[in-house]
Amino acid sequence: MLIITQLYRYGLKIRTINNGDHIAKQQTKFPYLSSKQKHTMPHNLIHTAYTAFNSRDIDTALTTMHHDVRWPKAFEGDFVTGHDEIREYWTRQWSEINPKVDPVNITELPDGRLDVEVQQVVKDLSGTILFDGTVKHIYTITDGLIQAMEIG
Repeated sequence: MLIITQLYRYGLKIRTINNGDHIAKQQTKFPYLSSKQKHTMPHNLIHTAYTAFNSRDIDTALTTMHHDVRWPKAFEGDFVTGHDEIREYWTRQWSEINPKVDPVNITELPDGRLDVEVQQVVKDLSGTILFDGTVKHIYTITDGLIQAMEIG
């Protein structure tokens, strides 16, 4: 049986061919993307997600994520999965606190995930600062969308 899988990531098409006995991988660069565009694609995705989150634009934030994204409930503990659960979690969170999270550094890890250092300010609804500091968010990007986020 021949299985061909194609993955589009950071301006590369990675094609895996599995015929049962042998697995081969081919990488093809997209000729229409400059090296700068390839480098900034995941960065743009991350910045779009944070900008939407900070402006409380859930619909735009969710366009940066897979439909079955796994997201940490930092405010409550545990994780949520999928757009509907993230929407419910963020709506509940924003009814109790006012977080603002800005990426300050993005580094690609050896395994392909993104390590995003963020400046996070969390206020209560009356404006009192509850937290002001640096936090690490680790993202898994699949097919150009956020598949998972972890707090590091």
